[in-house]
Amino acid sequence: MHFPVEKFNLLETPFYYYDTDLLRETLRTISQETGRYSQYHVHYAVKANANPRILSIIREYDLGADCVSGGEIKAVMKAGFPADKIVFAGVGKADWEIKLGLEAGIYCFNVESIPELENIDKLAGEMGKTAPVALRINPNIDAHTHHYITTGLNENKFGISLNHFEKVLDYLPKLSHVHFKGLHFHIGSQIVDMSPFQMLCNRINEIQENLFRRGIVVDVINVGGGLGVDYQTPDQHPVPDFANYFAVFHKYLKLFSQQHLFFELGRAVVCQCGSLITRVLYVKEGENKKFAIVDAGMTDLIRPALYQAHHHIENIVSSRAIESYDVVGPICESSDCFGQNVPLSGTFRGDFIAIRSAGAYGEIMASQYNCRRLPGSHCSDEI
Repeated sequence: MHFPVEKFNLLETPFYYYDTDLLRETLRTISQETGRYSQYHVHYAVKANANPRILSIIREYDLGADCVSGGEIKAVMKAGFPADKIVFAGVGKADWEIKLGLEAGIYCFNVESIPELENIDKLAGEMGKTAPVALRINPNIDAHTHHYITTGLNENKFGISLNHFEKVLDYLPKLSHVHFKGLHFHIGSQIVDMSPFQMLCNRINEIQENLFRRGIVVDVINVGGGLGVDYQTPDQHPVPDFANYFAVFHKYLKLFSQQHLFFELGRAVVCQCGSLITRVLYVKEGENKKFAIVDAGMTDLIRPALYQAHHHIENIVSSRAIESYDVVGPICESSDCFGQNVPLSGTFRGDFIAIRSAGAYGEIMASQYNCRRLPGSHCSDEI
């Protein structure tokens, strides 16, 4: 990735820098690969990044939106996403959020429990509407990712256990203001091995066969997202392997001819186009190591502290010999560390450091802990 360092000198750090050319290349690849399969549709998972400029570019490529809050629904509608391309997931939808979705006429609510079904039915009835719903089913597949981002097991807070699925199906006819139109699945995030997706396809095939025996064929199968990216060497794989990802579902998932297949990709769409740009405040000599103390902190990018996540880090202004540093921020927490023993070109006060692959779950998760200001953002086609 090229960084226009001469322009960075005019900007206040820390800030997120988005390469919109790479974002567009990623979106073109998605469109090209899904275009091979007439039943495939992608909804962008807004939780990854809701920067207004990013949303506006994604909308240009005709993706739908996967939202998990009323605030996200408002954000994508403001960005121009049509309501009939919005799906609304989340284990704890508040009444005002459900009413917002009903009033807007969104495509579908992904529902996660009987109490939620009952509440949506009640609110839809009061508004004189019928709510389209998909049932989120936990397929009990371990995606072998970090335990904070594994979502498809029986005892996750998300979704309906397979053991309870029949009970929910039996209950649905009692609800007169919901329309059952689909099944929703999501097994986790940052999945780079395709075998869990193959397992998901096999499980969905079993579920569909059972539904067919009951005379039920739903309109939509939603397989969520989860496709991972290369955090280690982002320049070697700037665009994820969408061809292989979609091909797995084409090969193993048995769809009826009238069904649509939804994907909810977030990280894979925006992660590699974003970097957190920060300046070195001080280089501190420790007993056995050097610390590069930067002006960005866990308030700006929480993933390393929260998930023990790895990000490739580089000094984008130095061509000096490589040395080893712990790259740390100014927050009064020992967990405020972006990386230990990071190989960087010789680093001094004022140097720009780029923390790569930060376009997903970076800016959107920023906080104001320690009364810090939120990080700014700049796009390559705007500076």
